[in-house]
Amino acid sequence: MVCLSKMSIGLLTLHMQLPGCASLKEKRSRIKPLISRLHREFNVSVAEVGYQDTWHDTLIACALVSNDHNHTRQALQVIPAWVEKNWHDLMLVDDKIELLT
Repeated sequence: MVCLSKMSIGLLTLHMQLPGCASLKEKRSRIKPLISRLHREFNVSVAEVGYQDTWHDTLIACALVSNDHNHTRQALQVIPAWVEKNWHDLMLVDDKIELLT
């Protein structure tokens, strides 16, 4: 029997706008490097989960599983500020963290 009582699952969603984006192809070329960097920098699973058919908006989800509730929250909390600091061609509209413990 597996005990899951210490498992913490965190989900961060980032709603972003892509000013000046003129096509879905351009949108993909702008968010694909972000998705790769988020995965490498923060060791999270990352995917575009919303607004796939919209040129100017995207919804990116970052998921993290750990054995510590505080670690999960802290690891996800730094991501929005990192995106704003390092990705100037994107505008962060909203971010939300959900935790399952």
